[in-house]
Amino acid sequence: MAAPRVVLLLSGKRKSGKDFVAEELRSRLGPDVCTILRLSGPLKEQYAKDMIRWGEEKRQTDPGFFCRAAVEGALQPVWVVSDTRRLSDVEWFRDAYGDVVQTVRVVATEETRKRRNWVFVTVGARGFGSRPPPLGSVVMMGDTDRHILTILGEPLGSVLPGVDDAESECGLDQGVAFDWVISNDGDKVALGEQLDVLVQSLHKSL
Repeated sequence: MAAPRVVLLLSGKRKSGKDFVAEELRSRLGPDVCTILRLSGPLKEQYAKDMIRWGEEKRQTDPGFFCRAAVEGALQPVWVVSDTRRLSDVEWFRDAYGDVVQTVRVVATEETRKRRNWVFVTVGARGFGSRPPPLGSVVMMGDTDRHILTILGEPLGSVLPGVDDAESECGLDQGVAFDWVISNDGDKVALGEQLDVLVQSLHKSL
């Protein structure tokens, strides 16, 4: 494995377009120069909550497990990590690769994300098998803290944190001064201009 010249750590909310931005960067730089790394690996979204639970348990015992697995075999000079989610991920890459690491936040409005089929999800929406509780019903969770969630304008009662309020979605909402912020609200021209500026900067390091 060759040492990278640039490591871009992409982060952002679900449906902000992190994967799309990563693919656009690779397209501009070329596959011989840029590779995309994924800390979570290929995972269908419907299994995200189970993966989060397993991943959190793994990170507790070995915070760098997924990072080491992702970089194994990477040979290109530019690495784009398309799903950086936690401060521990950023810290691992900075400790391992130092000043070549740059953080990139991909942002999109809630309206844009909803057009991409994003819906705020907690355990109340997915944690009851194929038969979630009726809209508006109160789910008893003993002494567990509860909060009210709205999905598509309808109350879903009292639910536990699940996907969108887990650390995997909120872990980088604070604590990181991002080197780049890319707005991805569906304006291809505006996105292209932002990516061109980023790519021009990357070429200086190659």
